[in-house]
Amino acid sequence: MKPVSSMVERREASRTRALRSAWILALVLTVLSGGVGLSEDRVSFQDIEESLTCQCGCGLTVHSCNHLQCPSAIPLREEIRAQMNAGKDKTAILAYFSEKYGEKILSAPTAEGFNLVAWVAPFVVVGLGGVFLAFTLRRWSARSRLPASEAVPPASAASPYNKILEKELKDFDA
Repeated sequence: MKPVSSMVERREASRTRALRSAWILALVLTVLSGGVGLSEDRVSFQDIEESLTCQCGCGLTVHSCNHLQCPSAIPLREEIRAQMNAGKDKTAILAYFSEKYGEKILSAPTAEGFNLVAWVAPFVVVGLGGVFLAFTLRRWSARSRLPASEAVPPASAASPYNKILEKELKDFDA
């Protein structure tokens, strides 16, 4: 029979591992879901400004555009305020701007249709690169683990050119 203290210690260790795994899983799910308590119902003026690209040619978001008296950012901010005053949520406001100006006004591509490639492709390329790297490293390590008898051909398997090479090297040294 095992001592009670070791069984209690194992049970505690098991609980600790389970709790740690649960916390890690919760953290991963939180990150993948986009955050805790971020509701699309609450509309933030700054959040909408950051979701739209300024059309003046600066390449910045409406919120970040630093041009004084910008001919694009100022009217866009007024339109955002008007849409917010109408009681629309963020998705409705972004849909309004997308319909009016086209998808180019959105600072991030929508995760639908062909635009999904822009979201998925970088992860696929990195994953394929990792798989390629793993296979290459495995192949290299397998070569380095070959026994010495397989790594160097035996001396009896010398080609007929070895005699000629040896003769030329002796003549060269002389």
